[in-house]
Amino acid sequence: MEGRPAVDDTALGREAWSVLDANWTGTATVPAPGLYPHQWNWDSTFVAIGVGRRDTRRAGAELLSLLAGQWRTGMVPHIVFRATHADAYFPGPSVWCSQDHPAAPNGVPTSGLTQPPLHALAVWWIWRHAADRDEARALVRLLYPMLVAQHDYLATTRDLGGGGLAAIVHPWESGMDDSPVWDAPLDALASVPRGYRPGRLPGRPLDDHDDRYVWLALRYRDSGYDGTYLREDHPFAIEDPMFNGVWLASCHALAELAPLAGADPGPHREAAERIREGLRRLWSGDAFHALDLRAGRLSPVCTVGAFGPMLDPGLPSDQVAKLVSLLESPRFMGAAGYPVPSCEIRATQFDRSRYWRGPSWVNTNWLLRRAAAVHGLDDLARLLGICTLRLVRQAGFRECFDPFDGSGRGSRDFSWSAALTLDLLADNVDV
Repeated sequence: MEGRPAVDDTALGREAWSVLDANWTGTATVPAPGLYPHQWNWDSTFVAIGVGRRDTRRAGAELLSLLAGQWRTGMVPHIVFRATHADAYFPGPSVWCSQDHPAAPNGVPTSGLTQPPLHALAVWWIWRHAADRDEARALVRLLYPMLVAQHDYLATTRDLGGGGLAAIVHPWESGMDDSPVWDAPLDALASVPRGYRPGRLPGRPLDDHDDRYVWLALRYRDSGYDGTYLREDHPFAIEDPMFNGVWLASCHALAELAPLAGADPGPHREAAERIREGLRRLWSGDAFHALDLRAGRLSPVCTVGAFGPMLDPGLPSDQVAKLVSLLESPRFMGAAGYPVPSCEIRATQFDRSRYWRGPSWVNTNWLLRRAAAVHGLDDLARLLGICTLRLVRQAGFRECFDPFDGSGRGSRDFSWSAALTLDLLADNVDV
């Protein structure tokens, strides 16, 4: 499939479905063949969004497969492992030891971390576009209690700063694993022994923080995945604007879904307001920045995560205007050939070839396009859609893309790139 440009929308759509069918295991979609043999949280949620317009049942199966790994605490893990490939990825089930935790699901090995809570927004998206409303309503009623439990977990266990936001406790929880935002918190960790891993973590450069990543995961595991430990002793705790912007958007989605499940939307609106208030302390100058709770300071690095709170329809108009100005400036889209660089181009940490330090990603482009639509920024939304489709037409369904020349980076036949292409095509984006 790689390198065969589609001549029209129908052909591009067929290419996308071929990727998704090849990556389908019968119960879930793996992110890419070979390198990522399990089910990843964020990836499956974007896949559900992408296929939901055409196949409600397939989208529902994707989310149900992921939520089969939900812990009784409400935590939705960032990886659900397939037993037939248990040793094909490090760190695998033997590292996480979820089977030893009483709150973990029986017979479903998972990691002990989570990822951005996009799931309620995905379910709302499926409901909004479903041709069979009865089928979609049944899916909403089935998933609604699981989504509420997930949000309750974040509000009770992950509000480590006490201000209404959820903290991530590992870079992997951000979905943007190698972002330069995590450099300072990782460098501040105590001396970490080397040699945790049997080799370099997949898709990562040689000069990364591999040992610190694994060390953090093992510390949390050895605490028994204890919430009190996270609050009092865990050395990595970050309030990330993208994670919390996604959570806020999902609170709004839950408020829309609640009546379909016979529930009160009020608590979800109140939760959205708490998150909105909490995000105020992440604002500095013209953007939102991640807050390192342990160091007590905002990250100086501006990344694509700065725009996550734009998913909030209630974001003040002056902040929306400043964020759009930043997005369109030479610091991001204004100096790039393709949207949206994952790190500010002028930052010393910018690297067009390293994951989340420069390359453009279809999933964050989709989120920013959604944010633009939320605020009625039709021209910006159209531009993001057109340019994202241009990326996949030129380079295929790659994991990420060079923001200057549009060449593909990372894995080929990447599932969320294919799935979100389907969603863009469904909007009849004019290319």
